[in-house]
Amino acid sequence: MDREKYKKKAKKKIDELFAKIDNLETKKNKLKGKTKAEYEEKITRLKLKKEKLQEKYKNLETASKDKWKEAKKAFSEASNDFKKGFSKIKSLFK
Repeated sequence: MDREKYKKKAKKKIDELFAKIDNLETKKNKLKGKTKAEYEEKITRLKLKKEKLQEKYKNLETASKDKWKEAKKAFSEASNDFKKGFSKIKSLFK
C-alpha cells in the first residue's frame, strides 16, 4: 500500500475509533457504583492513548521517506494499544 492510501486509511481508522469513545461517553450514565468508577478510570487512560495516537498520526503525516517505516510502525503500535484499551472499556457493558 502506498503512503497516501495508508495515511487515508489511518485517518479513517482514527476517526472511527474516536467516534466510538464519544459513543461510550454517552453510555456512562447507565453505569452505577464500582463499575462506573472503573469505567471513568479506564476512559481517562483511553483518552491518554487517544492523544498518543493523534501524535503518532501527525508524525505519520509528516514523515520523510527515510522515516516512513518507523512512523508507520509507531502508528500501528499506538493504534493496537488504543484498541486494547477500548476493548477493556467495552467489556464493562456486557
